[in-house]
Amino acid sequence: MNAHFLFIGGPEIIVIGLIVVMLFGADKIPEIARGLGKGMRQLKDATNDIKREINETAEKQGIDTSIAKDVAEEINKVKEDITGPVKRNM
Repeated sequence: MNAHFLFIGGPEIIVIGLIVVMLFGADKIPEIARGLGKGMRQLKDATNDIKREINETAEKQGIDTSIAKDVAEEINKVKEDITGPVKRNM
């Protein structure tokens, strides 16, 4: 099984890793990773806050938000029906 991440193969990931080590040094990599993790977490929290605010505003205005959930469920069912028997090699 060949692992691909964003259409990048194993050798490319190793080269990128070596470049990162040469640029920043091995002692800085955990600090950089923590910073990236915190940034991603803040982005996720901000996105969730925006979604919650939109849902609260919609409920106050009397807008039915269950339609979006129903559509998402139907899309997931169709995806499962289509990709269920198909095995992906990633």
